[in-house]
Amino acid sequence: MRTMEDWLSPRARRIALSARELLEEQGADGLTMRNLAGRLGIKAPSLYKHFASKEAIEAALISIGFEEQAALFRAALETEAAPIVAMGEAFRSYAKRNPQLYRLMYDRALNRALLAEGLEAAAAAPSLEAAGADLDLARAAFAFAHGMTILELNGRFPANADLDAAWRRGLDMLQAAARTRRTRGRPSSGLRAEG
Repeated sequence: MRTMEDWLSPRARRIALSARELLEEQGADGLTMRNLAGRLGIKAPSLYKHFASKEAIEAALISIGFEEQAALFRAALETEAAPIVAMGEAFRSYAKRNPQLYRLMYDRALNRALLAEGLEAAAAAPSLEAAGADLDLARAAFAFAHGMTILELNGRFPANADLDAAWRRGLDMLQAAARTRRTRGRPSSGLRAEG
């Protein structure tokens, strides 16, 4: 798997890491070229030597997020007997530690042409493996995890809601679906390259 060092120069990495700090502190609206340049002690036009646009910086941050998730999800998959449960827990934990990056990654349209090649697929691969190569089940697990995550991050559940219990129930149901699918030996539904 490619790493940040493979696709960003040392100066671009420094810019991206500063952009990430700014994003987590001020949210997406605070991530401006002017604010980023000020944090780095440079003039905003200097940023364009390394990134063509603010969208390119955001794509670098999203790529970094996918790189981190790929490693985290792969580790969760390899250490847990209930892979969908482990993946869901890793997904939730990542979002809670990186709420603004999570929103940037999953709460808007994604310009895949600007992403570092292969990192989104690397982050998704463990989910598909956890789902027993059932693409529909992997998508259902992602939809559940994202829905729960974004509602939790946005404070949309009542204060007395037992979110741990809700997560456990949903993940257990998805894990049971994966076991049932493997036991019955049904072919995966539509696992193929998409364009």
